[in-house]
Amino acid sequence: MQGVLEVADRAAALSQIERLGLFPVKVDASKASVAAAEKAEKAKDNAGKSKAVAMPAMFRSRRQRKPKLQELATFTTQLSNLLKCGMPLTVALQSMSHLESKGIPSNVSKDLRQEVMEGRSLSDAMAKQPVIFSDLYRNMVQAGEQSGALVEVLRRLSDHFVRFAEVQAKFISALIYPCIVASVGVVIIIFFMTFMLPKFMSIFTGLSVPLPLATKILMNISTFFGNAFNWLIMGLVASAIVVLWVRFKATPEGKRKIDHWKMNLPVVGKVVRLNLFGQFSRTLSTLLVNGVPVLTALKITEEIVPNVIVKEAISRTREQVTDGKTIAQPLAQSKLFPQLMIDLLKIGEETGDVPGALANIADTYENELVVQLRVLTNLIEPAMIICMAVGVGGLLFSILSAMFAITSSLNR
Repeated sequence: MQGVLEVADRAAALSQIERLGLFPVKVDASKASVAAAEKAEKAKDNAGKSKAVAMPAMFRSRRQRKPKLQELATFTTQLSNLLKCGMPLTVALQSMSHLESKGIPSNVSKDLRQEVMEGRSLSDAMAKQPVIFSDLYRNMVQAGEQSGALVEVLRRLSDHFVRFAEVQAKFISALIYPCIVASVGVVIIIFFMTFMLPKFMSIFTGLSVPLPLATKILMNISTFFGNAFNWLIMGLVASAIVVLWVRFKATPEGKRKIDHWKMNLPVVGKVVRLNLFGQFSRTLSTLLVNGVPVLTALKITEEIVPNVIVKEAISRTREQVTDGKTIAQPLAQSKLFPQLMIDLLKIGEETGDVPGALANIADTYENELVVQLRVLTNLIEPAMIICMAVGVGGLLFSILSAMFAITSSLNR
């Protein structure tokens, strides 16, 4: 067999030939290709220098955006489908650079293809794109390469991202209606206090009639918010509160307390806990079922879970698993995870199917999360409507009571 490879150097060519299952007899560099490469490299350097002179450093580098879960799922599904059709990896990556992948630029696929052509594995190439491909992604791809089941791993990875995207979408959709109701209520109150109330106040102040207490309170509130100096004071106080909150949140103890509050809030805390338990089980199951070592899988899961308290529990579990203990035992000692989760995980360890047990746990808590989100929505909707009715009703009561007082005074 004879052929031409586009690689950086001789070592990369030998590595790629061996990956193709061939034994290299003779490897020579093409003179034309060497000359073209030197010319292209020189032109690239000149172009880079001219751009550096013409453009400040702050404008030369654009920060890469982290893709959403659904965007990662689409990218992974496309690559899996191309490889499943029998395409070599380099050809599949070349095709990926022409496909429309929202959130992931085409140059990412081009860079991956170039790295693979130079003899690196796909997981090593993805390690140079940490913003796009997380540790979870890279370790699963590496496990797929080592086991020879890259297509299947990519398919499972895509399903993993789709599941998490669905959970996020359900969580966000549960908050859309309350936010809309709250926004409408705030707009109505601001409109009334800004445009309608001053007209009534001009009528009330022109008449020497004793006003009801509710009307006086409303007029004082309107006067307070109508003063620009008061707005300045409130802005400074709000800014100070935000700064103190951000500084408190940036400290390790502050993060821990905030995460503790989130997990123990009434009604909402249960939703937070279900989401964390489902995320932990699903991530760990996905890693283990694709051949990632248990200690590495626990480390990656610890980095992915957003809650500091759960991170600490996973870290202690990883240290004790290193000493030869099972996963369920140190998780139970943390007294953080529910007993049902511990029992199911023990059964999985006894039967030798820990990934399957974790997948069942994830399904259980994700289904319960959907139910709890529905309950939360059903509680928030009437609460928001009642608050809006009380606010608007209070405004109307203050105005109407003043009108009744004026009418009664005129009749007398």
